[in-house]
Amino acid sequence: MSDQPRQSTSALRLSTVILPYRRWHEGSRAAWQRAEELGFHTAYTYDHLSWRAFRDGPWFGAVPTLTAAASVTERMRLGTLVTSPNFRHPVTLAKDLISLDDISGGRITLGIGAGGDGFDASTLLKADEEPWTPRERADHFAEFVPLLDKLLSEDAVTHEGAFYSAQEARNIPGCVQRPRLPFAVAATGPRGLKLAARHGQAWVTTGDPKLFATGTPEESIQAIRGQAGKLAAACAEIGRDAAEIDKILLTGFTPDRNRPLESLDAFVDFAGRHAAAGITEIVIHWPIPDSEFAADQKVFESIATEALVQLG
Repeated sequence: MSDQPRQSTSALRLSTVILPYRRWHEGSRAAWQRAEELGFHTAYTYDHLSWRAFRDGPWFGAVPTLTAAASVTERMRLGTLVTSPNFRHPVTLAKDLISLDDISGGRITLGIGAGGDGFDASTLLKADEEPWTPRERADHFAEFVPLLDKLLSEDAVTHEGAFYSAQEARNIPGCVQRPRLPFAVAATGPRGLKLAARHGQAWVTTGDPKLFATGTPEESIQAIRGQAGKLAAACAEIGRDAAEIDKILLTGFTPDRNRPLESLDAFVDFAGRHAAAGITEIVIHWPIPDSEFAADQKVFESIATEALVQLG
């Protein structure tokens, strides 16, 4: 797989995700700039039409947000966690991503997943239409990812598939990053893990959702180990070294919930245990007052600047 874009997996990295719920000039711009100052490896944002408890409040688009973020940062990588086929088409998405990669100087990572059954899944439907079933989402995802890979890697693409078409879609000059910008594929099921093995430069997990309410932190870590083992098996099937693939944990959805952000020591313990389980990048939510992502900003910033030093 020598033609795959590569990212170093030599040490644990710390990243953040900044939800697009504030106006750019009322706190959002400052957060992206501060994230770079704090030394985060990547700052991601959610790519949704709206999301959970934020549905009835401000919520901005991921692509314009990342474009703006690229214009006020210089070194930090930027990306989505995650984009899905729920309301995206690979042809138009590819054009946006190539533009983003150019504007950012080659700093974009695409987090991509099959999507869920929330607002993204129903907003574009007619009144008599039903959202895709989990199997249908997986079917769309299985066609979406390889087509997007081609669109970002080749100057012209024609495709006639079960769900998507492209007629001589032109994507010149292509990505700044070659052969294309990296994919971080969110997956836990066998079909998604095979896509991550074949097309991903990173794999994203939030842990096992079945453990969120009643599981223990140790059970969660064991589940993540099991997921990583299945990814390794999927890589072995196609002759790829699983060590080439970064393993990203998006926090906040394991039984630990937001407790790792309560103190520097709590986070160092959490991060160390997950690094030992094979995680190479941990993503923490930028604090949002009065939400499930509430956290003390000073503690959050001390984690950003000191945690990796303590972990060695």
